[in-house]
Amino acid sequence: MNTTRSARPALTRPDGTPLRVLVVDDDPDLAEVLSGALRYEGWLIRTADDGASAVAAARELMPDAVVLDVMLPDVDGLAVLRALRAVRPDVCVLFLTARDTVEDRIAGITAGGDDYVTKPFSLEEVVARMRGLLRRAGMARQQSEGPVLTVGDLVMDEDAHEVTRTGRLIELSPTEFEVLRLLMRNPRRVLSKAQILDRVWSYDFGGRAHVVELYISYLRKKVDAGREPMIHTVRGAGYVLKPAAV
Repeated sequence: MNTTRSARPALTRPDGTPLRVLVVDDDPDLAEVLSGALRYEGWLIRTADDGASAVAAARELMPDAVVLDVMLPDVDGLAVLRALRAVRPDVCVLFLTARDTVEDRIAGITAGGDDYVTKPFSLEEVVARMRGLLRRAGMARQQSEGPVLTVGDLVMDEDAHEVTRTGRLIELSPTEFEVLRLLMRNPRRVLSKAQILDRVWSYDFGGRAHVVELYISYLRKKVDAGREPMIHTVRGAGYVLKPAAV
């Protein structure tokens, strides 16, 4: 499966929070790969490996969209779809299946599925179809349509290279600005040190963790000093930027 991802603006819920997607597939490796691709979009992902756990997860997550394998070990995916609609009537559903006959496609769409992808598939295609479904359903808005990024009371004007918090200007070096921009483009998403190194400095990880740690400490002194913290360390995973607790 092709995992290439082109650059594109993030999609969020209309209120700016991450979109919620449930991935239902009994193949753990496939579920992991799909989840990783969708998390890379900045979305909140849950997984389930059978129909019963899918319905239970949907009740907790209240997903905006579901990626649903038609062939599940305990119940047919079409029956799962009906149960999901009872929990979340407007949820977008993308079917995954190895069956590619016209009759199978008609059955899936007639049952209420919004789109249909056959295995093997491209991850890029799945993500693109999900984005299209969510936009058409009015469940998502495009983030960063202009040069201004906003996370809570933190605002970045990318064109002017200005950052303010609660209206007060924060002076940043060019590298500090780039690290913060990456965090602000991925709010609530944990970014590893390796990811930050790759995206900001464009070189591989390998003993350079101290560089990221240093710049995160600089940003904390400027962005969080005397205020509720927004930059958080997730032990063993990386860093995440979240709106300050009210």
